Amino acid sequence: MKLFGSFTSPFVRHCRIALMQSGLDWEMAELDIHTSKDPRTPTLRVPFLEDGALRLTDSTSIVKYVREKSGQAFISDIRDLDRYCLANTLLDSAINLFLLERTGLDLNENVYTRRQQKRVASILGELNAAPLPVAGEFNDAHYRVAVGVAWGQFRNRFSIDGHENLQRLLEVASEDPIFVATAPPA
Repeated sequence: MKLFGSFTSPFVRHCRIALMQSGLDWEMAELDIHTSKDPRTPTLRVPFLEDGALRLTDSTSIVKYVREKSGQAFISDIRDLDRYCLANTLLDSAINLFLLERTGLDLNENVYTRRQQKRVASILGELNAAPLPVAGEFNDAHYRVAVGVAWGQFRNRFSIDGHENLQRLLEVASEDPIFVATAPPA
């Protein structure tokens, strides 16, 4: 099994966490989708996974596949699934803003980008209101929120000042050796 992606992607990080917890035989192939012309993924983004003839092109399907292949559960609670989806939307908006800003676009001069900034702030508030997991009891919703918030801090995309639960979530996650081991390189 081979996971393709970058070590700075939060979506790849979550897949790496699931794979490291799975006990399955796998390897990571570093790939910068912005400079690569790799045709194996129609989404033109990472991660993607190959396991024999099976090719998966989204982090959610990858994490679900890894969990089920290793006999672990994916997300069964609908509230957890909603938080997982909120974290995906947070990441999609924050990453789009990050990439647009890198092109030189003034994010405050555009209706679309201002809406994305409001979306990020609103979702952070909603995620902050969620109950905190106990150390050692993270599920995939907790991991997705934690990798999303950690990526936002790593890339200086948003602040979690005033979001005590999100700050505490990162503290609890920092007690997880696999979460720590998958952190982006400094």
